[in-house]
Amino acid sequence: MNTLQSKQKLKRMFDILTFGILFVLGALVLLPIWWMVRSSLMTNTELYAFPPAFFPDKWLFSNYAATLEFFPFFKYLGNTLTIIVPSVLGGTLTATMGGYAFARLRFKGKDFLFLLCVGSMLLPTMVTLLPLYILWTRLLGVYDSYLPLVLPHFCGGGAFNIFLIRQFIKSIPRELDEAATIDGAGPLRVLASIIVPAIRSAMIVVALLLFIMLWNDLLQQIIYINSLDKFTIALGLSQFKGSLGTDWSMIMSATCMSFVPGILFYLVGQRYFIEGIVMTGMKQ
Repeated sequence: MNTLQSKQKLKRMFDILTFGILFVLGALVLLPIWWMVRSSLMTNTELYAFPPAFFPDKWLFSNYAATLEFFPFFKYLGNTLTIIVPSVLGGTLTATMGGYAFARLRFKGKDFLFLLCVGSMLLPTMVTLLPLYILWTRLLGVYDSYLPLVLPHFCGGGAFNIFLIRQFIKSIPRELDEAATIDGAGPLRVLASIIVPAIRSAMIVVALLLFIMLWNDLLQQIIYINSLDKFTIALGLSQFKGSLGTDWSMIMSATCMSFVPGILFYLVGQRYFIEGIVMTGMKQ
């Protein structure tokens, strides 16, 4: 009995220690976010005070209203969604189709093509940046347009996303496909009726990854977008920081507004995101 009690006591101490470490690490991760939010609610005088205050003396929510006078957040948000919505939908759809083809279909050169697909993940973005720019501008004549930011995602949605979908599909028993095929279902019917409902979590993971990548894709947007009326949130925030280099309260307010939509989108699909990551590659 004493041995059992000692083990239980040791386990409780270990759990408390683990919880304490995780709490400290979580606080350290959230500290920069809190510092940004807290800075957006202070005056510039308070921001330069030393030692810095952890909480503002007055919660100046009026900073956000003042920021919106110079930072057209909703216009930038609309432009950003013009890129993100079709890219996420197209990327998720084509990644699902590509992953299904590599996981279930039989065709000549499948293994070689999949090897090329996975190998393309090793290429840095800078390697393909210049050739793609020449392709769009000189060969296709596309300037100052969203097309170079949207259309590439209709070609598979990215090698990693195809790989992720493939691994998830391979965890689904092939007998389900064979039973549907015996009933007269073709590959597209099998994909739509059996595979897609079973890999919903993985598809949401792909959509979330594409959303995060596109939301933070400042480099591509700088290259292909030149007009002020087409600026996205990333471009607008970059310009806003440059034009208001000393007004840190307004800069922090604009930054806080810029990451709120991303957080909301992640919270909506958080459960499916975790489920999809955990279940990827596991045999059912």
